[in-house]
Amino acid sequence: MGRAYQNRKVSMAKTSDAKAKVYSKYGREIYVVAKSGGTDPSGNLSLRGIIERAKKDQVPSHVIEKAIDKARGGGGEDFAPARYEGFGPGGCMVIVDCLTDNPNRTFGDVRLCFTKTKCKIGTQGVVSHMFDHAAILAFHHADEDGVLEALLNADVDVSDIENDEGKITVFTPQADYFKAKQALIDAFGEIDFDVDEIQFIPRGTTDIAGDDVAMFEKFLDMLNELDDVQNIFHDANY
Repeated sequence: MGRAYQNRKVSMAKTSDAKAKVYSKYGREIYVVAKSGGTDPSGNLSLRGIIERAKKDQVPSHVIEKAIDKARGGGGEDFAPARYEGFGPGGCMVIVDCLTDNPNRTFGDVRLCFTKTKCKIGTQGVVSHMFDHAAILAFHHADEDGVLEALLNADVDVSDIENDEGKITVFTPQADYFKAKQALIDAFGEIDFDVDEIQFIPRGTTDIAGDDVAMFEKFLDMLNELDDVQNIFHDANY
């Protein structure tokens, strides 16, 4: 799997200048995960991971607490995940993950981003089969063999493991995310994960150049302006 994941995802914090949009995206994701899996981070590993990511992206504590309180109240919006796939400039492959309370509106907004930048939205599965849906856990640890042993003893399917000067990155199928994270915590105690996410990692790359680069960047900017868009994954290399 290698290091492809480092270039695979467009970070909302990096591509959006408006902090309010970053806070809104995290707030929505925290709300959905807390509402579905429980508001206690100690018993909801997915929630704990999102909170840790939010803090690393400098999301204020009051934004996080407000989203959790909202989920604890039981009311509020009914957000559902939506995924759109298609082809960007130069034939690159794109996956757009959303959380929406109005699927018709979200589809229309996302489709407009595709059509206005000469991209082509496709049906579900049209490009995702060319990505690995993987959990990635990265943290500092001195013993790669010990990490691998802990995962294998917990019956975790380890797709790949890297050690870059003491920073270990573990790749597992997304279905093993919770099992892998719990196994590491059980073996080594509380861990400050540098990366704790489930991502679509492209199996290859599509080179784009010239006018396609400018069009692709416009496409990404338009998508990131949409409140419903949570993550964008692609295989473009430029």
